[in-house]
Amino acid sequence: MKQLSILFLLFSSIAVAQSDLLDELDAELDMGPLYAESAFKGLKIINLESTKMVDKGEVYFIVAHRFGSIQNGFDDFFGLDVASNKLQLIYGVNDNINFGAARSSYQKTYALHTKLRLLRQQTEKSPVTIGAYGQLTINNQLDLDRSPELDLSDRLTYTAQALISRKFSEKLSLQLTPTLIHKNLTERIAEDNLQFVMAAGGRYKLTKRLSLNMEYGLMTSRTKELNYNNLLSIGLDIETGGHVFQLHFTNSRTMLEHSFLTEATGDWSKGDIHFGFNISRVFDW
Repeated sequence: MKQLSILFLLFSSIAVAQSDLLDELDAELDMGPLYAESAFKGLKIINLESTKMVDKGEVYFIVAHRFGSIQNGFDDFFGLDVASNKLQLIYGVNDNINFGAARSSYQKTYALHTKLRLLRQQTEKSPVTIGAYGQLTINNQLDLDRSPELDLSDRLTYTAQALISRKFSEKLSLQLTPTLIHKNLTERIAEDNLQFVMAAGGRYKLTKRLSLNMEYGLMTSRTKELNYNNLLSIGLDIETGGHVFQLHFTNSRTMLEHSFLTEATGDWSKGDIHFGFNISRVFDW
C-alpha cells in the first residue's frame, strides 16, 4: 500500500510538471508578433535618418559636429580648427510617431521634422521596416532687408523621404532612402527647385558594441554647372550604454538633408573630406 501511494504521488508530480510545461509553451506562443530588433542602433546611419524610432515618452538630445577638410593638414589641424554644428531634440509621441526641432550653424538654419513608422519588420509577415520622414528648414541667414525682391517663403526648404530597411542578420542591416527635396530659392538658375536623390546606407556589426556604417546618395538631376558631388560617408558606431557615439568621415560638412544630399562639396579622390561625430543621449520625459 505504501508503494502504491509513492507511485501515485510520483505520477501526479509528473502530470503537474507536464501541465506547467505546456502552459509555458502556450504562453510563448501567445507572446504576440515577433518583431526584428532595430536595424540600426542610432537614429542616424551617419547623416541619413535610420528607421530607428524614439520610444514613447522619451526625449533624445543629439549633438553633431563636422570639422573642416582634412586636406589642409596642419594649417588648420586637419580641419579641427573649423567646426560646423547642429543641436537637435526629438520627442517620442508614441512608438510610431516622433517630432523634433534642430538648429544648425549652417546658414543659421532652424529645422522642424517628423518621422513615422508605417510598417515594422516581422517574422513571416513583413520582410522590411518602412518609415517616412519630413523636414522643414528655415534659412535664418538670408537677409530680406538687403534683398527686397525676396520674401519669407524663399527661406524655406522641404524634404520628404521614404525609409525602407531590412535587418538581414544579427550583423548586417541595409536601408534605401528615396528622397524628394524642394528648395523655394536655389543658388543658381541651373539648379532645379525640385530634386530627387536615391540614397542608401548600411550597418555591419563588428563586435558587441562596435559597427561599421556607410551611406551614399546618388543625385539624379545635377547639372555640370553645379560643382557638387554625391554624398559618401563611412564611420563607426560605438555603443556606450546610455548613448551611441558615432565617428565618421564624410564629403559633406553640412548636416541638413537638403544640403548634404545635394550640396556635398568634398571629393574623396582628392582627400577633401571631413571628420565628424554624432552623440545622442536619451532621457525619460
